[in-house]
Amino acid sequence: MPKNSLNVSLKGADDIFSTEESRQEQQREQVQQIPIGELFPFKNHPFKVLDDESMQRTVESVEQYGVLSPLIARPRPEGGYEIISGHRRQHAAQLAGLDALPVIVRNMDDDAAVLLMVDSNLQRENILPSERAFAYKMKLEALKNQGARSDLTCGQFGHKLIGAKARDIVADESGDNARNVQRFIRLTSLIPELLDMVDEKKIAFNPAVELSYLDESQQRDFLEAMNDTQNAPSLSQAQRLKKLAQEGHFSYDVAFAVMGEEKKDELDKVVIKNDTLRKYFPRSYTPKQMEDTIIKLLDQWQRKQQRQNER
Repeated sequence: MPKNSLNVSLKGADDIFSTEESRQEQQREQVQQIPIGELFPFKNHPFKVLDDESMQRTVESVEQYGVLSPLIARPRPEGGYEIISGHRRQHAAQLAGLDALPVIVRNMDDDAAVLLMVDSNLQRENILPSERAFAYKMKLEALKNQGARSDLTCGQFGHKLIGAKARDIVADESGDNARNVQRFIRLTSLIPELLDMVDEKKIAFNPAVELSYLDESQQRDFLEAMNDTQNAPSLSQAQRLKKLAQEGHFSYDVAFAVMGEEKKDELDKVVIKNDTLRKYFPRSYTPKQMEDTIIKLLDQWQRKQQRQNER
């Protein structure tokens, strides 16, 4: 083989190798230090960032070690970056006084960003019902959108992702079942005041699902009736109110009458509010200590009554 032919062949191999290496380097994600002021929350982010005890622990960790796990963000058309994963870390960094954060920047379309944002947050241990409700809804819509786009080029696949199939995917990937996914999504139809009560456990999950079928005006009438009667709805009450609304017989007066009914499980139950008990016990007493003391005093009272009856 002529010498010049060998040189050409080697040069061509070097070019191919360099091109492949360059391509891999471009595809490899780099962690960048992004000024904290250039990071913005995800649009309609459903997960609440609270200044609670857990956040305080995160702030203390950030102050001591920095942010160890990079955020994931995407460029915004108007400038800066939209956080996809890492809202709590960003807030903790702000409280800790950091100027910049480690960030992996990815170019992602809206649906892909929603899926990553939801999946990265659903791994948390403590998730409020409202957070799960809106997260499921956003993920379901993103999967439907992806399925609809796929349908333009690969027919059958797209149809499978639309509707029930998309709901099954949300359920499988979240460790829930399809019925529960649908029920959680129903909560997004509640007015904010009622949804807050679900988060605060003032309204149970099952009654809340039934109440979500009331329209906004009916929900506000129900809320007023609930406040006026100082009663939380049972499942049977919520189901009756839903049926009355569907039949066109719902009103504030009807809701007040239903909510004012004495519940069967309350007939044999005595409830003493914590504020009432606290008046009689030191602040250091735990609920268990208060309960033990009450039982002891009741035993003494019972023995006293027995002695009086024996006289």
